[in-house]
Amino acid sequence: MKISARNTLKGKVVSVEKGATTAHVKIEVADGTVITASITNESVDSLGLTVGGQAYAVVKASDVMIAVD
Repeated sequence: MKISARNTLKGKVVSVEKGATTAHVKIEVADGTVITASITNESVDSLGLTVGGQAYAVVKASDVMIAVD
């Protein structure tokens, strides 16, 4: 796989919750660290995402903000 995004995190799919058109996919990228992505149901099916399977969380953002209390 080649991709322009430089932030790719390999992990295990721990949850796939399909809605009417959009699914929330949770990927555990480290012990206790879970990233959630909202993608189309069609993409879930096309990628063959299933709980327990391996996948990459790809982060492509122009801005990253940091906050403190």
